[in-house]
Amino acid sequence: MGVELCTKLGGGGLFTKLAKSWSKMEKGLNDCVSKSFIGRYFKLEARKSCFTKELRAATATFLTMAYIITVNATILSDSGGTCSIADCTASLNQTASPDCVIKPNAGYQNCLSKVKGDLIVATVLSAMVGSIAMGILANLPLALAPAMGPNAYLAYNLVGFHGSGSISYQTALAIVLVEGCAFFAISAIGLRSKLAKLIPRSVRLACAAGIGLFIAFVGLQVHQGVGLIGPDSSTLVTLTGCANTNPETGACIGGKLRNPKLWLSLAGFLITSYGLTKNVKGSMIYGILFVTLVSWFRGTSVTYFPNTPIGDTSYNYFKKVVDFRMIKSTAGALSFGNFNRSEVWVALATLFYVDVLAITGTMHTMAEIGGYANEQGGFEGEYLAYLVDAGSTIVGSTLGVSTVATYVESSAGLREGGRTGLTAVIIGLYFFISLFFVPLLSSVPPWAIGPSLVMVGVMMMKVVKDINWADMKEAIPAFITMLLMPLTYSIANGIVAGIGLYVALSLYDYILGSIRWLIKMKRMVDKEQNQVSATASVDSTIEII
Repeated sequence: MGVELCTKLGGGGLFTKLAKSWSKMEKGLNDCVSKSFIGRYFKLEARKSCFTKELRAATATFLTMAYIITVNATILSDSGGTCSIADCTASLNQTASPDCVIKPNAGYQNCLSKVKGDLIVATVLSAMVGSIAMGILANLPLALAPAMGPNAYLAYNLVGFHGSGSISYQTALAIVLVEGCAFFAISAIGLRSKLAKLIPRSVRLACAAGIGLFIAFVGLQVHQGVGLIGPDSSTLVTLTGCANTNPETGACIGGKLRNPKLWLSLAGFLITSYGLTKNVKGSMIYGILFVTLVSWFRGTSVTYFPNTPIGDTSYNYFKKVVDFRMIKSTAGALSFGNFNRSEVWVALATLFYVDVLAITGTMHTMAEIGGYANEQGGFEGEYLAYLVDAGSTIVGSTLGVSTVATYVESSAGLREGGRTGLTAVIIGLYFFISLFFVPLLSSVPPWAIGPSLVMVGVMMMKVVKDINWADMKEAIPAFITMLLMPLTYSIANGIVAGIGLYVALSLYDYILGSIRWLIKMKRMVDKEQNQVSATASVDSTIEII
């Protein structure tokens, strides 16, 4: 009797009816949406898609890229943002010393936590605006957010760790704004794809891989991520994972590979790696989530909330869970006062170049994966997609974040069947929902973010297989480009070196080709002169006769 009941309920009974009922409801919902204004506007039937398929695609894309909310804020806050020496806490009747921004300081750390919260909101808003605009205007299933690469370049090359660079955060945001306007202009007049083709292909591919190595290098360091490597007076970098470090020199105290946070971070890396090897959607999130949840417990050696005044303040804000935060420090923080300096224009050219290459290439790659690219290499909605992409950077810079770009994680949604802009709109709505959970998102520790940065580097290395390593003229500039970005801690240095070396190696061919052309032209001129002389001599002979 019990077996029969279980058979009826579990086999062909209840579950089969529920499945049929769900399928009927799903079909009815899809038919209703497809015939509505929304369905007609997004061309659901024309592109052989439906609402539930677009919803699944949007969910897959959001899960694979949601890590950017905390990762981007963490990277940009490493620059110090709008914080300065004035925010440092000083002893009574004394002024703060310049090194207070590097050494532990309660006032400066409190400012950094506020800036990070603002940057989380700015990241979410720019991603939301960009994704919804891409869906409504271009009708493409592509998600946008602040790009990995430009954010690291702004934080570590331009502004420097806690403002140690040559350019202020306000000036850097102004550079991003001007670059976004220039990007919008060339997109509007149709020069965007043409400019990308001027750069040697090997250098273009090497730039993506080099930026990946740079991001992974950042993710492995002590202050920004895993904590596996750190400074060394003899070898520049070395294996660390120290239980404690000297705040002055960064040297290990108490032995290497003794830091519990390092091992927790490596566990998160393994979770992410295993999930990606099994094609589990949202693997990046699961690794971050595991490390973060463990770090939220107080009273442990890996806690993000130590029993200190700063830890208590962070924990009290974290306990709110839900809170709508207004941007107070980074929105509109633009300064054009230093645009007479050469460093500013080099930074502008570098960001512009990276955008032309990376973002344009990403869009075309997504078009190929989605199957909506035409024979000429273009795709439907291309012009408006370029404008939205550039316009999102302008919006992002006014909010306080770096370049906004189309994300390769959009391919996760394309593989789930997303074919219309409805996917992008739903992704934007997911970002909107996350606006209300800033206390949780701002409490993600750096050692939870580090593994995802390393994994981003792994993903960006895929392009090296397309470089022709058998041709030394292609291989040498590509290798130097990739090598110099992490080793000189500068994306710009790698780009300039790669292009310069390619031009230098091509000079011989250019000169030889020019000489051959001149010789050919001389022979043609001599031949014409000989023909003229021969004709003249014949005419004179005829006259004599």
